[in-house]
Amino acid sequence: MTHLAAITNSQQVGPLMRAINGFDGHAVTRAALRLALHVFVRPGELRHAEWLELDFDNGLWSIQARARIASVRGNPLRSCLPSGLSSIREVTGTNKYVFPGFQSIKRHMPENALNGALRRLGCSGGEMTSHDFRAMASRLHNEMGKWYPDAIERQLAHAVRRAYARREHWEERVAMMQAWSDSLDGAARS
Repeated sequence: MTHLAAITNSQQVGPLMRAINGFDGHAVTRAALRLALHVFVRPGELRHAEWLELDFDNGLWSIQARARIASVRGNPLRSCLPSGLSSIREVTGTNKYVFPGFQSIKRHMPENALNGALRRLGCSGGEMTSHDFRAMASRLHNEMGKWYPDAIERQLAHAVRRAYARREHWEERVAMMQAWSDSLDGAARS
């Protein structure tokens, strides 16, 4: 098993993607890890995702207000869904939750599933957690210098900046997320 440290530069993304694609654990967990990398929402938002929130035709995920910070003033958080991710339904099914529990499809994926999968992939808990996908995406996007910082923060749904940044930067976020998703898929192939 290859040891994977926290991702701090773009050259490390390929080995992580290949490790996730080769994950021999539960297929739903592998699909959740892949989606977490592609959209960098909070792990709790990912695990609690319901199919009714996802609109692949319009590339939109309307995250409901059940999470700690998933909404502002009762409005759902909007996240971009890059094209090509709709095949996840073939892996995880059509029940209420996008990522159902292992014991019962009536419950969402357990809290420790993603971090447990990362441990199986060789990431130690002190180096990489599922929440660190967000830090990785933020760092790499900001270092690129290609995207407006407020668009990055808006996609991450950071509360402090969100309170002051009234614009959604939606068009830039859509372009940014599609470019990110394409780069992840490319890194997995290289």
